[in-house]
Amino acid sequence: MWRLSQRSPFVFTHQNVTTKTRPLLYRDYCSSRVTQQNEDSVQEITGILKCRNWKSVMESSDVPKKLNPDVVRTILHQNQVGDAKRLFDFFYWVEHKMGVYQDLNILSILAVNLCNSNSYGLASYVIERMIRICSSSPVILGSIVSCYKDHNVSDPNPKIFDILMDMHRKNGLLVEAADILFGPKDVEFVPNLLSCNHLLGDLLKANKLELFWKVCNAMHEAKVLFDVYTYTHMISAHCKVGNVKEARKILFEMGEKGCNPNSVTYNVVIGGLCRAGLLDEAVEMKKSMIEKDLVPDVYTYATLINAFCAGKRSEEAKTVVMEMIELDLKPDVITYNALIDGFMRKGDIEEAFRIRDEMVTRGVQADLIVYNTLLNGVCKAGKLDKAQELMNEMIRAGIRPNSGTYTLLIEGYCRGRNIISAFELFEEMKKSNLAPTVVTYSVIINGLCLCGNLQQAIAVLGEMVANGLKPNAVIYTTLMRAYSREGRYEESRRIFEGMKEQGIVPDEFCYNSLINSLCKAKKMEEARAFLVEMLEKSLKPNAHTYGAFILGYSKAGEMQIAERYFTEMLGCGLKPNDVIYTTLIDGHCREENITEAFSTFRRMLMRGVLPDVQTYGVLIQGLLRNGKMQEAIGVFSELLEMGLVPDVFIYNSLISGFCKQGDIDKAFQLHEEMCTKGVNPNIVTLQYLDQWAV
Repeated sequence: MWRLSQRSPFVFTHQNVTTKTRPLLYRDYCSSRVTQQNEDSVQEITGILKCRNWKSVMESSDVPKKLNPDVVRTILHQNQVGDAKRLFDFFYWVEHKMGVYQDLNILSILAVNLCNSNSYGLASYVIERMIRICSSSPVILGSIVSCYKDHNVSDPNPKIFDILMDMHRKNGLLVEAADILFGPKDVEFVPNLLSCNHLLGDLLKANKLELFWKVCNAMHEAKVLFDVYTYTHMISAHCKVGNVKEARKILFEMGEKGCNPNSVTYNVVIGGLCRAGLLDEAVEMKKSMIEKDLVPDVYTYATLINAFCAGKRSEEAKTVVMEMIELDLKPDVITYNALIDGFMRKGDIEEAFRIRDEMVTRGVQADLIVYNTLLNGVCKAGKLDKAQELMNEMIRAGIRPNSGTYTLLIEGYCRGRNIISAFELFEEMKKSNLAPTVVTYSVIINGLCLCGNLQQAIAVLGEMVANGLKPNAVIYTTLMRAYSREGRYEESRRIFEGMKEQGIVPDEFCYNSLINSLCKAKKMEEARAFLVEMLEKSLKPNAHTYGAFILGYSKAGEMQIAERYFTEMLGCGLKPNDVIYTTLIDGHCREENITEAFSTFRRMLMRGVLPDVQTYGVLIQGLLRNGKMQEAIGVFSELLEMGLVPDVFIYNSLISGFCKQGDIDKAFQLHEEMCTKGVNPNIVTLQYLDQWAV
């Protein structure tokens, strides 16, 4: 409830509020301002309005001919009838006779009269109409304030300001609602706490946090005492931006100020801690909640379960579910689905299905979402037969698969390179009157690209466009990568340009695909041009971008430029992986700069990047190309000490080296060793041995 206050009240003033259409009214409606005829009409109509059957009397008289805006305004302003509801009915009767009024000030008089007679529902209706007429909340506010001043009301009913703020808020005009608090002032009032809390809640939902805190500050300046809902909103605002420290601080301050947090308050804090990844602290907060005799509800436990599952702590999530059941709180299908998904992400398919069975035993039926979660897990694990069984099971249970269900199965078949089964499902989906989505087409196109069937992938893209769906950046990137893998950089570039023509803004993945394609083709200047374009669009190069340039320049033998990109990459805080280090080592070896190759190898180890078989392989081959057989054997021994198994290419290089030195015994010894380690010789191995054994 708005009320007069002697302590730091909001004070509305009218002096800065103007309208463009006409001067503000309500000055002094004395007889000198109206014609005698209008005055007579006012008296006559006022007298009729005091009758119970006023409407029929007016209908049968010449009153409708005497109506004009000045007469109506004066009748409403004088309010001699003493019945605001009757004035409301009279106003709308007049509108029926004369046409709809767009006069903001007449509506203000009506709203004020209705509020003064406690007819708040009708007042809300009138104010909502004022909002539709005028988009400026300060102008509406000024009109209402002027009306109060003209009434000479020393103690007005400030409920109208409460309604004004609420009606703006309910119409989604949150900034305008806040303007009622911040606007020019002259009538003293303190904002109603309930209205302010509603506004704070809506500002949170709309993510208008800056305005949220301005409203909080305005409430504080007006000496409005915050309640548990206000504090809970403030805690939620801090949690939204991950500021859980401030959220907990407010929780502590609540107790100090005698405002005890409720279950909702604790749930908000627990949710904030979970989103920040502070799961152990969230559990402690739940314990604190219990210590204060507050009972955690289904929402509390569901929040913790979701967080544990997302954090790959499924066993702990399962413990929370058991605790929940012990407290006679029934987990719902959403909670069980989160737990099932957690175990699926962990790769524990058996446990996920056991939880599904337990869920059904407890009377909670699996729904479409649960089946899709199970399907997603088994498809990712490559268990396509199990996936098909699941789909048949859900159909028998009366649950109709949706486009997402089919897409999951199609993706599973594509991942397993079973494009025929994927297409069979694709056709079945369409026959079931389920329109493929952009994601479905993306999955099919990706599967075709993985199988090297680019021609059919382009055909599916054409079908997608013909069906009115717009390809996204992911689809274009998939096609670009496929062309890049085949060394068809011109087609990759054509796809990129076509994407831009369709109005789709390329992301860093698109640029990386194109740059990678051009670098592989040693089109370094073109690749650099797209890097510049990428930077101009405020897209940051990542490790893949730098890796492409390092590979391109290394293959071109321009190791100084490759090293420059490597240094720049480190300067950007990006961590090179083993592939990038191996690329540099290989480049230096090909340029016969063995010293620099080993220097790069040492830098790799110092930065904690472990070399793999390929890294050792390029070092060994580089040493052998430069006639350094003993050093190559030393690197080979280190490889074995690291517990790595050499591949056939490393063995072939060393066997060739021994053969060229005439040490056939060691060459055959290596051949036996590779067979013992399960590395199958290839035709090159046999050719070396046959050639030198003769």
